[in-house]
Amino acid sequence: IAYRETITKKAHGVGKFVRQSGGRGQYGHAEIDIEPLEKGKHYEFVNAIVGGVIPKEYIKPTEDGIKEAMINGVVAGYPVVDVKVTLVFGSFHEVDSSEMAFKMAGIFAFKDAMKNAAPILLEPIMKVEVTTPDEYQGDIMGDINRRRGQIQGMETKGNLCNIKAFIPLETMFGYATDLRSKTQGRGNYVMEPSHYTEVPKSIQESIIGGRAKN
Repeated sequence: IAYRETITKKAHGVGKFVRQSGGRGQYGHAEIDIEPLEKGKHYEFVNAIVGGVIPKEYIKPTEDGIKEAMINGVVAGYPVVDVKVTLVFGSFHEVDSSEMAFKMAGIFAFKDAMKNAAPILLEPIMKVEVTTPDEYQGDIMGDINRRRGQIQGMETKGNLCNIKAFIPLETMFGYATDLRSKTQGRGNYVMEPSHYTEVPKSIQESIIGGRAKN
């Protein structure tokens, strides 16, 4: 299932990548602010660096690191969506700074900020339309409720009932078989992706636990 992660409040993050070995070291330091972005906007990056505290040539590597960190979020390792990132501060070293060091600083800064931004897990919700003989209407609606579905509307034409609902994808596996058995093979449905919404806390914990075992 294509879960996603997002944030629910603004937060600050600091990323430092410093390595000293015998020869040339590595030094990258970036600080960012992140905040929730309107649903569906996915990602926005703002460079608010002033006074050259991070040289221009290291801005893109820093953003590359942020984008890489967004591939695996901090809740359960799913991609992060709908986040605005503002690069606000940092520092560099004349000799030891490099693109790689600032990419790592970007990764660390984003991970740090995410932890402080009240991150949540999102699940895909499907738009489902079920057509069934009206004698099975009660059973079908009860089953939709058991699947954490939200009924959006219902209409009857003749002896057929059409039920529209939003249902989490996670609960829809095996639905065709269940619908056939509940309607003696006379019910059918169509389903298409609709939107993402927050996963209930109890279910989020089981998803996180399942990811930890893998």
